[in-house]
Amino acid sequence: MSDNINPNYYRKGIETTDYIVSHSMNYVEGNIIKYVTRYKDKGGLEDIEKAEWYLARLKKDYLDDIKDQIQQENNNG
Repeated sequence: MSDNINPNYYRKGIETTDYIVSHSMNYVEGNIIKYVTRYKDKGGLEDIEKAEWYLARLKKDYLDDIKDQIQQENNNG
């Protein structure tokens, strides 16, 4: 019987969801892991492109956070 919710490519070694939760990852980080984990067995290039999209979003969010921190430091100055 096939498990459509938790297919084999998510259960090689540590289950992908368990890994994401154990590292307290947010939605964007978790999707990066999800798409990188499954690209060979499911989505191929499409999953790599999705992982890239989420990685770009993570980078943008990270840089925005740094800018906000600098701005707060300057305002408290």
